[in-house]
Amino acid sequence: MPYIIGTAGHIDHGKTSLVKALTGRDTDRLKEEKERGISIDLGFAHLDLPDGSRAGVVDVPGHERFIRNMLAGAHGIDLVLFTVAADDGVMPQTEEHLDIVHLLGIQRAIFVITKADLATSARIGEVEEEIRILVAGTSLEGSPIVPFSAVNGQGLEQLRTQIVSAFQHYQQPSPQGYLRLPVDRVFVLQGHGLVVTGTSLSGEVRVGDRLRCLPEDQLFRVRSLQVHDTPVEVATWGQRVALNLTGQEKASIERGSVICHEQITMTSHRFDAFLEVRPMAKKGIGNHQRVRVHLGTAERLAKLILLGPEDRIGPKQSGYCQIALASPLVTLRGDRFVVRDETARRTLGGGVVIHPFATRHKRSDASLQGRLRTFHRGTLAEVLEAFLDESEEFALPISALYQFLNLKENEVQELFRGRDAIREFGFEGERLYATERKWQRVKQTVRERVGEFHAGHPLAPGIDMEEVREKLPYSMGPRLFRACVEQLVNENTVVRDANLLRLPEHKLRLRDDEQSLVDRIRALLRTHASSPPDLKRIEMETRIGRARLGEIIRVMERTGSIVRVAPELYFLRERTDELKAALSRHLREKGTITPAGFRELFGTSRKYTIPLLEYFDREGVTIRVGDARRLKHAPTALGSTGSTG
Repeated sequence: MPYIIGTAGHIDHGKTSLVKALTGRDTDRLKEEKERGISIDLGFAHLDLPDGSRAGVVDVPGHERFIRNMLAGAHGIDLVLFTVAADDGVMPQTEEHLDIVHLLGIQRAIFVITKADLATSARIGEVEEEIRILVAGTSLEGSPIVPFSAVNGQGLEQLRTQIVSAFQHYQQPSPQGYLRLPVDRVFVLQGHGLVVTGTSLSGEVRVGDRLRCLPEDQLFRVRSLQVHDTPVEVATWGQRVALNLTGQEKASIERGSVICHEQITMTSHRFDAFLEVRPMAKKGIGNHQRVRVHLGTAERLAKLILLGPEDRIGPKQSGYCQIALASPLVTLRGDRFVVRDETARRTLGGGVVIHPFATRHKRSDASLQGRLRTFHRGTLAEVLEAFLDESEEFALPISALYQFLNLKENEVQELFRGRDAIREFGFEGERLYATERKWQRVKQTVRERVGEFHAGHPLAPGIDMEEVREKLPYSMGPRLFRACVEQLVNENTVVRDANLLRLPEHKLRLRDDEQSLVDRIRALLRTHASSPPDLKRIEMETRIGRARLGEIIRVMERTGSIVRVAPELYFLRERTDELKAALSRHLREKGTITPAGFRELFGTSRKYTIPLLEYFDREGVTIRVGDARRLKHAPTALGSTGSTG
């Protein structure tokens, strides 16, 4: 099982000397660090354990000016070696480092009283008591305390024994989700190219894998891997990993970037979180306070928005908040973060991400606290449903679900099994997911909108689908809506006629005045059966407004009493049936007919001849051959001249 050991403690309390005594490696690699005798940036080493495994070691700076560097190295730590110098005792950075370790959820520590050779046993006892008071009420309460001297080796073997003991009883479950590796170092190695290092939080990586760098959104391929300076073919979570990457001519990776599986594509602009305020935040944290957020190896300016009823969370208190970031950040549910004041002078608090892709909330929303509690403490299935329900989109692809839950795709598929609360929508090779609650609301909305249209337009055959889609309570694209309509039709919720929707029970019922209008129109068309008036003439004759006339005409067309032969031109159905029968008899006898022959046969003008012939073409009665027509399904007579009349 892989382990990461980290250091913590005030400046000049012997962290680097402690690591050197344990590992034999001086982690101060910078020239300035050598000259000044203090750690400025992160240092790295490894510790060989008795079982043959190696633990990665991250040495962090203790100076208050380099807390941002300390935070970049503190994520992913399994065991912290917390130094407190025997001569100084607990100091300001001791307290701040403890807050950071506590907020990051690190639960295993060994407190090392360094410079023990300079102190009496009584003084060692005093420092031990200071440590016990300091850790009371934190995740590190009850941790072992070991006096140590880098000068004479006092306590070194006892410390090694405590480290082994800590890992013997430590069984961390394998983190879920795809590879994520926050970058803490980037450099170019001559003859190899781009190299990045970091502590892998989850997943695994192999030589040859394609990886994504976020938030820059660049793709790379792994040329080679090292773990603890040893070349490997595969590296896994909980290890210090160096990746030699290729694939981008101008890579823009920096500390704070995240190397991840290529299926991870989403970044956060704002996230919901459970926030704990530490005692060092004397005034607490106020609503809309500007802060610095540290997550993984990244640092971002942000605005912290409280989501509870109060405008301030006091020291040692906790509550829900939303963090609006000045620039995007890679974070997933369950990630831990630290909040410092805007001037980077003190640590205020921190917590855990519960919704990495949050939208703005209304604090007055009565259901908000319940939803936040579900995201924070609910089962995975409950959290998944809450995420789908809260989304402004009606349905989401599985890529959004596995990134939100910090799971792999197949792990999310398992959550779907046997859960009627989740509904799948498939169309054109794409699959989206919504909750049954949202589906029922869409069904109700569609029925209501179609019903309202029927009430306002009783003579209309139905409402346009796009008009219904625009009134849905959720955002839904046209393709998905068509797939939903198909399900609604299958469930007999609505009936679809081309692009129109109507309720199954909708029936056209003409009022007496409307029936009177129908009779008047029929009378006009019957009077001039072979040369009926167009809509403009009917409007003049009946004195019916065009909109009203259009409704009546559509009803008559839908009931089959009239036939639309051309725009603005309608015939009675019985007249087109008569013409069709007579035309078919003529063509069976003569073979073909020209427009002139049609006019002579039926005594009509060219105004009506061409539209009627084209109508019969559309109906599949006739087919045009040159300037003539013949029956579509009748063989052409041998020797026919193709002309009549």
